[in-house]
Amino acid sequence: MSTARFDDLEIGDEMPPLDLDLARDFVAGHAGFLGMGFPRFTDDEGARREGLPGQITPGNLSLALLATALVGWLPGSRLLRLGTTFRGVALAGTRARVHAMITGKDDDARTLECDLWMESAEGDRLVIGTA
Repeated sequence: MSTARFDDLEIGDEMPPLDLDLARDFVAGHAGFLGMGFPRFTDDEGARREGLPGQITPGNLSLALLATALVGWLPGSRLLRLGTTFRGVALAGTRARVHAMITGKDDDARTLECDLWMESAEGDRLVIGTA
């Protein structure tokens, strides 16, 4: 991923999209590490028994991937606030893409406001947020 510098950024600038592989083992491993080894996060059949279309990505993993992408784009930055809304199911075993766009800039405080989102390979916005 290419990186950016605060002084070079303007409102409307966008982070280069970051492609993600929501591999089943990665998702299940994350869930297990956090003590969230629930069937919805570990296997398709278990998730279907809960009425889901298949194994899903935990919301906290989606949140972490958004934060990681944003901080990776702006090395040396600190994430002061991140709020999200989950609008869809991020299925394990699929690909997703993270986007961000600068919506505010305060040169004196050296802060940025960004809209960010994770979308499915089909372009459906699964998670939206502001940072």
